Amino acid sequence: MARDYTINRVPQGAKSEIDYRKELNDAQFAAVTAAPGPALVIAGAGSGKTRTLTYRVAYLLDNGIAPKNILLLTFTNKAAREMLQRVEELVPYETGDLWGGTFHSIGNKILRRHATELGWERSFSIMDREDQKELMNAVIGESEFDTKATRFPKPDVLLDVFSLSKNTGEEIADILHSRYSYFHHLAEPIIALQDDYETKKRQTNSMDFDDLLEKTLRLFHENPGILTHYQQQFEWVLVDEYQDTNTLQAELIDFLGAPQKNVMVVGDDAQSIYSWRGADFRNILDFPERYEGAKRYVIETNYRSVPEILTLANAAIAPNTKQFRKDLAPARPDRQELPGLIPLNDTATQAAFVAQRILELRDEGIELNEIAVLYRAHFHAMEIQLELTKRGIPFVITSGLRFFEQAHIKDVAAYMKFVYNRRDEVSFKRVVKMLPGVGAKSADNLWKEWLACDESKAETVHSFSDVMLGFKIPAKAKSGFEQLAFTLDELVDSEGKPKPPAPMMPSILGGVYEDYMRSKFSNFDNRRQDLLQLQKYSEKFEDLEEFLSQLSLLAGQDAVAATQDEPDSESVCLSSVHQAKGLEWRVVFAVWLADGMFPNSRVIDEDDENQTGLEEERRLFYVAVTRAKDELYLTYPLMWHGSFNGEVIQRPSRFLDDIPTELTEEWNVGTSMW
Repeated sequence: MARDYTINRVPQGAKSEIDYRKELNDAQFAAVTAAPGPALVIAGAGSGKTRTLTYRVAYLLDNGIAPKNILLLTFTNKAAREMLQRVEELVPYETGDLWGGTFHSIGNKILRRHATELGWERSFSIMDREDQKELMNAVIGESEFDTKATRFPKPDVLLDVFSLSKNTGEEIADILHSRYSYFHHLAEPIIALQDDYETKKRQTNSMDFDDLLEKTLRLFHENPGILTHYQQQFEWVLVDEYQDTNTLQAELIDFLGAPQKNVMVVGDDAQSIYSWRGADFRNILDFPERYEGAKRYVIETNYRSVPEILTLANAAIAPNTKQFRKDLAPARPDRQELPGLIPLNDTATQAAFVAQRILELRDEGIELNEIAVLYRAHFHAMEIQLELTKRGIPFVITSGLRFFEQAHIKDVAAYMKFVYNRRDEVSFKRVVKMLPGVGAKSADNLWKEWLACDESKAETVHSFSDVMLGFKIPAKAKSGFEQLAFTLDELVDSEGKPKPPAPMMPSILGGVYEDYMRSKFSNFDNRRQDLLQLQKYSEKFEDLEEFLSQLSLLAGQDAVAATQDEPDSESVCLSSVHQAKGLEWRVVFAVWLADGMFPNSRVIDEDDENQTGLEEERRLFYVAVTRAKDELYLTYPLMWHGSFNGEVIQRPSRFLDDIPTELTEEWNVGTSMW
């Protein structure tokens, strides 16, 4: 019988002299000094999660664990750098051998050593999104399937489907059925293209970001000796933001932590909000079952927000049934001011309220950098952006391009620009290149045919179809080009003059553009909502020239601002809640809190019996309110003219119903006569 024998660790010289008991609260101290074995640390919003992890690393080093035996996994390079830098400041040891970084960076480091085992050279290239699209275009060009004969998904959409399949473990056909139902009938060629894409990556010695996880796992599956080497090296595995892990990441953690099971994961189930990109909420909920005997530590003291905000946050998340119950406790004193609940007449009034209140807060001494406006969907910010611009309030967008810079907004504007200015070559080519089978060369030929028309006829044409249906069209584009010509006919009146912008919108969407959006953009539903909001804005204009001028000026103003603003200049932050996670501000405006907006209508309509989608939306709301340190304003418009059917009466978000009335102060907002 083999004899068990343990070698006691010897500390690496002088200890750090950290007084862990003094530096940490009781819950943090318990987690930091946890005994070997699996541990789940539930760290509530603003409770010092990063502090807990960095002190845990320092504690391990102080107890003789060699840096090379510690693996620290994070989701961002910034988080990894901050934690490793903090560890270096805390301890007197050389920590260069500590493996710390994102899941993808650790996968890359391992694959650089062992790529040949999988058929790649160690010098493999890592493709960014543009590289992936170029390679995907090459694969499509070499395929036998005629992707131009039908409305086939563009490379961006295909890559999103492939990525979801890898990160969730779902079959391509299932993903198409559940998320891209309008392409489900194309499952067979899409699956074939994925196989060709994988082959092409090997031929070009290239990997994408998903490969850095998937290929690392394959390496371990196919090479037990290599897996054993890393299992023996990484005796201690620490994971940040565990609630955001997907299937691949959870499996990687399980592999590396298998022998000793010294796995400590830190996260907050109440902030799991990324299922749409593959994160699996079940990973954190099921951790105690995955790791038998796991200890659970709950850190509930919040150092960020005033008690009034925390009480509201606790009430907001309480209805979720699938969660580790916690009760955020304040470290700060009462502020004697409740969060504001502000119903407003319509979206324009909401924008005016936000802008005016921001100016008042600035006068009260709160810098614009300490103020954020958070929303569920990008189009929710459109009117607020316009109002801030009108009032000269500088702002930055963390959730992507400013509204009028987005591709689908420019696409729709191109239809209108060409109808208004029949000599607008750029707009004409932008529109025709959306059609299947029309590239740069075909677009140029079509433009020459347009110019060849009698100039006076082109300028005053009453029927675009009378002129354009005589053009020489690529066979694959014939049907789409005919529809385009008829769509342009609908954009002018009986005298050939452009209609006002609002009546144009249904014709453009109902013509060829909606199908184009489905194939081009993976977030089709969100972009369609943007266009509905653009239609609402366009109703203010009877004159197309004025509308197009406003669009151009606003987009130009955005572009100038983007080039002139200094990184540290004072400006309000506008952000989606997803992008705001991990950030904080003194004042937060959570806007558009109406049913169908937040939570969004898709979740309300499609939610299953277990309310999986609705519970994630509630977690998203929880993330929004816990970003606020001092002041929180919850707003919603009572009316929204956002559909083609006229005004819609808005019901307050059901999440607001979960908050007792005594936890908020309702504001009655009126409009001055002067």
